[in-house]
Amino acid sequence: MSPSQAVNRVLVVDDEGGIREALRQVLEYEGWEVRTAGSGGEAITLYPEFRPQVVLLDVKMAGLDGLDTLSRLRELEPPATVVMISGHGTIATAVQATRRGAFDFLEKPLDADKVLVTLRNALEHSSLTVQNRELKRVLDVRYAMVGTSPALERVRELIARVGPTHARVLIRGENGTGKELVARALHENSPRRDQAFIEVNCAAIPSELIESELFGHMKGSFTGAFADRAGKFELADGGTLFLDEIGDMSLSAQAKVLRVLQEGMVTRIGAARSVEVDVRVLAATNKRLEDEIAEGRFREDLFHRLNVIPIEVPPLRERLGDIPVLVAHFIERLSREAGVVARGFSGEALAALERRSWPGNVRELRNAVERLLILAQGREITEGDVERLLPAEEDAPLVDPLRPPTFETFRHDAERTFLLSKLREHNWNIAETARAIAVPRSNLYKKMMKYGLSRDST
Repeated sequence: MSPSQAVNRVLVVDDEGGIREALRQVLEYEGWEVRTAGSGGEAITLYPEFRPQVVLLDVKMAGLDGLDTLSRLRELEPPATVVMISGHGTIATAVQATRRGAFDFLEKPLDADKVLVTLRNALEHSSLTVQNRELKRVLDVRYAMVGTSPALERVRELIARVGPTHARVLIRGENGTGKELVARALHENSPRRDQAFIEVNCAAIPSELIESELFGHMKGSFTGAFADRAGKFELADGGTLFLDEIGDMSLSAQAKVLRVLQEGMVTRIGAARSVEVDVRVLAATNKRLEDEIAEGRFREDLFHRLNVIPIEVPPLRERLGDIPVLVAHFIERLSREAGVVARGFSGEALAALERRSWPGNVRELRNAVERLLILAQGREITEGDVERLLPAEEDAPLVDPLRPPTFETFRHDAERTFLLSKLREHNWNIAETARAIAVPRSNLYKKMMKYGLSRDST
């Protein structure tokens, strides 16, 4: 077998030596790498070191029995994919094993062909589990809410309280503030987290197509309806439907959405029957819907149905203290996903970013970081790079440090200036500076990282 060829690993756990040896011979002949254990305790010890994709586990063993061993193996990281084997198989035992997370159940005497088929199926299941775990990790990074500012912490507190409920939420905020991230966080904090999260951008779909997109249609119900098609409400059944830019939805579609929220039933275009759906609806808008209602462009009754819990996502100019950690987050993501070479930002460069008004909010900052990483030529991004490569803010004036827009901005700027002054006063001696300002050194280090302060960068 070539070094590049993957080897599938199986751990055989049985207190009968003859069965362990027979399974080893069969599986090694089929190309598996095999380890054996004569007890549950030995299996638990071997598992983290060997990291098998599949475990063949006997039910009846002296000491720690198979079912208890199964529970322990499923608690390890990554959880084991376990196939139980038993000479005393009963329906009750099989049900109990399945409830504890077993993938399958085989009875003795074992048939070699059936064992191999079951192992192949278990291996495929294990591979899919690993892929799903990795995908979730990537999604968690991609949709992370980055920052520690009080404004963002208030949003997180609301998510923690509202997420586990079934309440509808109206997410408000300017373009680029991260309203989708709030919606996904609400979904991940809800009992529906394992079900679908379906997103609809109401502003991106033509008004004549929005009803078909949301409610589905039957074949022949209109020109171009070549087949039956489920709408987003049906696809989100059991999960969460996120209606982004709800303020751009047509009035006729608004009326049908209201009916679905009231009745829990969806009727496809051209259908004679309605379908029951269980959907949690989250909505977002960058518009002031109260003004849209006054102008006759949005239904007041739908507004009240959606606005059970309002969440306001703060603009970036109200949480400028989050810029250093956001920049670090974007550098890591861009270097991994876009092939951009990772480089650091000097303290002056970060300060220059914090002085900007960011009308496009976090989305604009992300694009700015990508531009700087690609076009700047030095080993570190400097203040000069920021001034040279980012457009001047003619239509949106720079934030005046003497008149910051919020108390949070003022506190952030004042603290950074104070720390920088003290560090310079003590020639960047961390211990002396910490004593002078009466804070633990660990806290001072954290503040320096937060504000991008270093001797080389100032």
